[in-house]
Amino acid sequence: MEKPYVVGIDIGGTNTVFGIVDARGTILCSGSVKTQAYDKVEDYVDTVCKNLLPLIESEGGVEKIKGIGIGAPNGNYYSGTIEFAPNLPWKGVIHLAELFEQRLGIPTALTNDANAAAIGEMTYGAARGMKDFIMITLGTGVGSGIVVNGQVVYGHDGFAGELGHVIVRHENGRMCGCGRKGCLEAYCSATGVARTAREFLVARSDQSLLRNISSEDITSKDVFDAAVKGDKLAQEIFEFTGSLLGEALANFVAFSSPEAIVLFGGLAKSGDYIMKPVQKGLDNNVLNIFKGKTKLLVSELKDSDAAVLGASALGWELKDIRE
Repeated sequence: MEKPYVVGIDIGGTNTVFGIVDARGTILCSGSVKTQAYDKVEDYVDTVCKNLLPLIESEGGVEKIKGIGIGAPNGNYYSGTIEFAPNLPWKGVIHLAELFEQRLGIPTALTNDANAAAIGEMTYGAARGMKDFIMITLGTGVGSGIVVNGQVVYGHDGFAGELGHVIVRHENGRMCGCGRKGCLEAYCSATGVARTAREFLVARSDQSLLRNISSEDITSKDVFDAAVKGDKLAQEIFEFTGSLLGEALANFVAFSSPEAIVLFGGLAKSGDYIMKPVQKGLDNNVLNIFKGKTKLLVSELKDSDAAVLGASALGWELKDIRE
């Protein structure tokens, strides 16, 4: 293979992780930057490129890179743009793939970050061999990648599969970063868990280890740590979150009848505290014709690896227009 490597870039609401990947799916080297540290997207791209170029040089230089694949919130596969992403510091329509191509001279493709994770999971992880599954990413937000008949569903405009913005609470729903109220993301993301913790602490008088933490500083990890120590309030926060997510997953099953739903991200690694209520919520709400047919799985890949590998897969499909 004349150009043996591709670059995968995963843009998260908090961190951006990138790596050089070979044809076997091995991440040869990687790095990261803080996504939120750059108000101007041009400064962000410059910083990523500044950190990425030494990695590229260590593997033989730009001439060894076939393409760059990027996974990003609200990433449009068709246009290479990020459009109105609520968890990123840059607003409006951002022509990100074009910016990277201009700076590095390497063909670049972009897709939704959850779609990238789904591609990585299908190729290297828990969804190997599956043609119908749904990937749910539980991070700063809630993302999803839907695979039907072995193909990622993009829709006519590139934005299909925004399951994190399905409305799950109609009355007094929480405000979501997208501008609507009651979205799944407002409850079942890592930030949603922290919001639930603050609400529970205000509404109730239970003793809890979480009361030792300043309210605005509470994170989903704090809730998990407290739950592990037997904190009943923290465990109930997971019950509430998992039940709501399971109920939503039952609706998603009715949509595409997936072989599996794969949960990905830090929150998914909370073990039985989150998985048991999710499974119960799914079982209690799924249509009878689908009962017992859809497996609930946790990603087998490290958080950064799944999205980087998935994004990098886009790079193999690109033709070098400069050849």
